Amino acid sequence: MQKRLINPWDWQDRYGFVQAIEVTGPRDVLVCSGQTSNDSAGTEQHAGDMASQIALAFDNVETVLRKAGWKLSDVVQVKY
Repeated sequence: MQKRLINPWDWQDRYGFVQAIEVTGPRDVLVCSGQTSNDSAGTEQHAGDMASQIALAFDNVETVLRKAGWKLSDVVQVKY
C-alpha cells in the first residue's frame, strides 16, 4: 500500500494532522468494527466520563490493529 500525504499548506503541521492521504495500489484492507470503552472482559468502563471512554475506545482500536499486525499510523479513515 502506498500512502501520500496531501498538504497544500503548512499551517496544519502545528496541529499534527494532514489535509488528505492518498492511498494507491492497496493489496490489504482491514475494516474494524466499532469500539467502545469496554475492558478485556467486555465490561463497560468509565461511566459518565466521556474523555476516558474515548481514550479507552481508541486503546481498544489499537489493540485490534496490533493483533492484526497493523498500527494506528496505517489507519486512513475513522467513521463514527
